[in-house]
Amino acid sequence: MEIIVAESAGFCYGVNRAVSICKAAAEKYQNCVTLGPIIHNEFVVRDLESNGIRVASDISEIPENSTVIISSHGAGRETYETLTALNVEVIDATCPDVKKIHEIVHSESSEKRLIIIIGHRHHPEVEAITGWCENYLVFETPEELSEWLNIKENAKLCLSFVFQTTNAESVYAKCCKLIKKVCTNHKIFDTICNATLKRQHEAAEISKIADMVIVAGDSNSANSLKLADISRQYCKKVLFIQSADDIDTAIVRPADVIGITAGASTPAFIIKEVTRKMKEETITEETEVEQEVKQALIDEDDSMDSMDTESFEEMLEKSIKTLRTGEKVTGIVTSITATEVSVDLGTKQSGYIPIAEFIDDENANIDDIIKVGDTIESFVMRVNDVEGMVMLSKKRLDAIKNWDIVEEAKENKTIVEGLVVEENKGGIVVNVKGVRVFVPASQTGLPKSSPMTELLKKTVKLRITEVNQSRRRVVGSIRLVQNDERREKSDQVWNDIEVGKKYEGIVKSMTTYGVFVDIGGVDGMIHISELSWTRIKQPSEVMSVGDEVSVYVLSFDKESRKISLGYKKSEDNPWTRFTSHYAVGDVINVKIVKMMPFGAFAEICPGVDGLIHISQITDRRIGLPSEVLNDGQMVDVKITEIENERKKVSLSIRALIEPTSQPDGEAESGEDASDDKTPVIVYDTDSPPPPEEPDDVDEPAAEKATADEPAEEPEAAETAEEPEEEPEESAKD
Repeated sequence: MEIIVAESAGFCYGVNRAVSICKAAAEKYQNCVTLGPIIHNEFVVRDLESNGIRVASDISEIPENSTVIISSHGAGRETYETLTALNVEVIDATCPDVKKIHEIVHSESSEKRLIIIIGHRHHPEVEAITGWCENYLVFETPEELSEWLNIKENAKLCLSFVFQTTNAESVYAKCCKLIKKVCTNHKIFDTICNATLKRQHEAAEISKIADMVIVAGDSNSANSLKLADISRQYCKKVLFIQSADDIDTAIVRPADVIGITAGASTPAFIIKEVTRKMKEETITEETEVEQEVKQALIDEDDSMDSMDTESFEEMLEKSIKTLRTGEKVTGIVTSITATEVSVDLGTKQSGYIPIAEFIDDENANIDDIIKVGDTIESFVMRVNDVEGMVMLSKKRLDAIKNWDIVEEAKENKTIVEGLVVEENKGGIVVNVKGVRVFVPASQTGLPKSSPMTELLKKTVKLRITEVNQSRRRVVGSIRLVQNDERREKSDQVWNDIEVGKKYEGIVKSMTTYGVFVDIGGVDGMIHISELSWTRIKQPSEVMSVGDEVSVYVLSFDKESRKISLGYKKSEDNPWTRFTSHYAVGDVINVKIVKMMPFGAFAEICPGVDGLIHISQITDRRIGLPSEVLNDGQMVDVKITEIENERKKVSLSIRALIEPTSQPDGEAESGEDASDDKTPVIVYDTDSPPPPEEPDDVDEPAAEKATADEPAEEPEAAETAEEPEEEPEESAKD
């Protein structure tokens, strides 16, 4: 057996620095606390605890008069401010490479740029980086980033990209290629540390020539898990361990070349123990193999000889008598008690299975599950030859079978179902046929702001993405199943889509210019102008995220995969409601909503305004509508004209005022006529137009106002406009 140990395996500079800071602090201060594990390795954390340095998972757990050590993963700006307010001694052990990222995102945020972090969402390093950003998004994979950048509006934003220091080089390369292809205003900062890159390169080279690769590291260490992933790309057998005790020598023996590497947080003594154990195995391997071969030949000869002298029944009895722990056996149920199920194995020993193995629900009835006389397969847990008892387990055997099912599901990428039984910090646990499957938070399919507790006790569909029997670890993804289902629904929508077709959808997101609605695997957009017949400033005035809405297709483009949706209903059209209730000649009560030099606009009903021209406000001449009317005033008017094509309405107050006749004495009074520069005008709608006034009469004030100040366009979509020509006003001298 040849053993190859990576040169860069073990502590990096940042980790070594953090551990040294802790040990120095332990000698100088009495009450030392690290905010979170100083590094991701339980052996190091335990060693520091023995030196008096405790771990506080939250600031609230820090006792008074303590010395707080910031872990190598760093902390957010708010954490530093809170610790300062607590008046405790703070020692910063943040890795210099991580500290550099804090400075980058803080500087980029001050320029109002959106920070994009590529890394594990719930990793302490990433959470610390977010604490130095104004606006940020976190993506774990290039695929997640690609999905977000497929929205053109996102690709046009001012974006600054940073990467978790322990990220894989392949992830960085894929992201850079994607960013440069679609983004128009971006900055990329290569923040993966050099030690990480070197360690990943060495792992790749070793795994190309090794029959088996052993990766030593903590299960929470992101960079250690990355090394295992990289090794699996080139080597079929990769063993992830936390210490030498986790190595099963039986698995290692067939390998001729073994590669050993370790994460940045793995202590040197663990690497030495692993290497020493492999060297010891090399010395004894040849002797043991030879002995096993010889014994196998002897057993084979004995077996052949016994075939001639022993009957089948005798051989069966002999095999049963030599039951061993871990074997699978078949028996018949002989009795059922309140505590156990007795099984006849065909031997002198009696087998039993604890009743708890059959009942998961306290309300379940054992008689409905198993009966006397049933044949049952089970797993030998313990053999007691003295008492003649064999402890069996049905669940253990089912678990072994189910592991095979889970592994097969991973290989074939089939969908499995399971019950969500637990929530933890990083995701949820799903019970799939007795196998615990971990689903990371990013793969639950829930929005980032949604609590994972809403999935508890629910049956979900998922895909198995990782199976590691040696570590009893299975990882799954609900999101992949949802993506597949969404893709199928999307294809169905695009095959059947047509203008005018109606859909029931769910509001997914909102912008200032409209609303995105999921109509079954495809998102369509309702422009803000299509949300309401009345003018609105924000889509939130009409809808909220999560609302179920009925929409119809206005237009679509299969090439660009865009759909424009409508929401307004024709029966809600304000103009339709107006024309169905009112006609020319009707007298109605309206509200003055806007004053203009040429008249006043009045609201007839929500969404429809009418114009009261200045000449139709009163039976005398006025300079401005505000001389008679006020904003918000309620007045009675008569509808004088309705233009359906232009959706315009003309109103009149003057038509409701009884016409008055001018006294003869005033007309004959030369003094009144010469002194009054603004003669009173009396209109009579039933009489012919008044005669033209002499050239020396002043131009009416109303016409001057109209000429000096051009008429403004009304704001509302369905409002009356100023008449094209004002009626000429004149008066006799």
